[in-house]
Amino acid sequence: MNLLFKLLGTGVSIGAGIVGSKLVNALWEKATGNKPPKGHDDMETSLRSALTFALISAAVSTIIQVVAGRSTQRAISRFSKTPDIV
Repeated sequence: MNLLFKLLGTGVSIGAGIVGSKLVNALWEKATGNKPPKGHDDMETSLRSALTFALISAAVSTIIQVVAGRSTQRAISRFSKTPDIV
């Protein structure tokens, strides 16, 4: 059962990361009117813009990672307190 919880926690983290990335990209495009800076081939983007996007993305990613980890641990502890019903 512990392996199942670890796999579930990993899946939740990955899913939340994908959703967070899409959200940051959409909000960036809506706020600035430009596509988010991606890759090394995008030389039209200013360094300030690229650094700002990177900082925002990192902050959102960290918040998502912490929230997903805590939520998973809370769910595991809640499930461990109740008896298994088969």
